[in-house]
Amino acid sequence: MARYVVHVRTPMPPAEAFAYMADLNNFARWDPGVDGVEQVEGAGPGAKSVFDVSVKAVVGTMTLRYETTRYEPTTLVVARAESSTLTSLDTITVHPDGTGAVVTYEAELTLNGVLRFADPLLGLAFGRIGGRAADGLIDALDGERVETPT
Repeated sequence: MARYVVHVRTPMPPAEAFAYMADLNNFARWDPGVDGVEQVEGAGPGAKSVFDVSVKAVVGTMTLRYETTRYEPTTLVVARAESSTLTSLDTITVHPDGTGAVVTYEAELTLNGVLRFADPLLGLAFGRIGGRAADGLIDALDGERVETPT
């Protein structure tokens, strides 16, 4: 399993930061590995929302269908995608921090089937990919990286 976690302190009020992060349409705005997003179920973020997320792959583009599996307004979104080759679990939490918020974005990728033996290699590549996404998220939230949320 490959895992990437980033904590971003933002001046955005918690409700605004949550609304931005919970709408997976915004993935394409901050993650350079995402080519596009289309919502296929629901209207905006929510417990039953489903998004097709087109991501850059080794060869071309791969579309992953993310289903929201947990949704707790203003604090937590968990979205999961599974294909024949990989499973992705994205967890977003938002906590108040003074007049702003701390957003934690955690992504876990696991290769499926016989590819699972390449998980250690995926972890190496995912660190670089996650770093670029973290930089984009920091810019989008007008924030700064923090080591641990307060």
